[in-house]
Amino acid sequence: MLLKLKQMVVEYGEKIVKEGLVVATWGNLSAREEDKDLFVITPSGLNYNTLSPEDIVAVDFAGNPIDNSKKPSVETPMHAAIYRARADVKAIIHTHSINASACAASRTEIPCIMEDIASMVGGPVKVAKYAPTGTQELAENVVAALEHRNAVILANHGVVTVGSCLEEAFKLSLMVEKTAEIFIKSKILGQPYSLNLSEVCRLKDFYVRCYGQEGKNRKEESGIA
Repeated sequence: MLLKLKQMVVEYGEKIVKEGLVVATWGNLSAREEDKDLFVITPSGLNYNTLSPEDIVAVDFAGNPIDNSKKPSVETPMHAAIYRARADVKAIIHTHSINASACAASRTEIPCIMEDIASMVGGPVKVAKYAPTGTQELAENVVAALEHRNAVILANHGVVTVGSCLEEAFKLSLMVEKTAEIFIKSKILGQPYSLNLSEVCRLKDFYVRCYGQEGKNRKEESGIA
């Protein structure tokens, strides 16, 4: 199972580079071993385009490497803290995409101005308080700002998205970047309007229960018409 997870981390590392969500060696990805307190994460300072599964490091929930001679990402404490706080999270992607990073630089949260971001994030993308890269303080700030939502902005840094798998976290990385661009452009046109809390909750619930093929199965099991 670990080898499969490592292969997926390599695959999605290539995807975030291809989509322009990171450049060079910046950012990091991880995936959690099902029902175990360990995860696999990208190594520090290696280029995504040359990574192999053997380069990906297995780490326990205390942030300690348990295999491989490679040094894990400097953001390992942040990943470990999120996994400890959120049993539902199975994958984490940290990116430095342009528009979302503009929001990070201005320390501006991304409101729920579009239905898709409301559905997938479950609320505004809030800004975690600034702390230096790789510190326990940053890890704690990210967990506090993330709460029950699926994306968070790191002040003066970038974005973190979480999901039930790497595919979901990756899609959300794209979604946050798209929404950040819409948000910035809508402010040029006038005042962007946020969806109200009740509508955000409804959209999130609909996404969880009904969207996609798994959602179809959940809907049939619950007897929803």
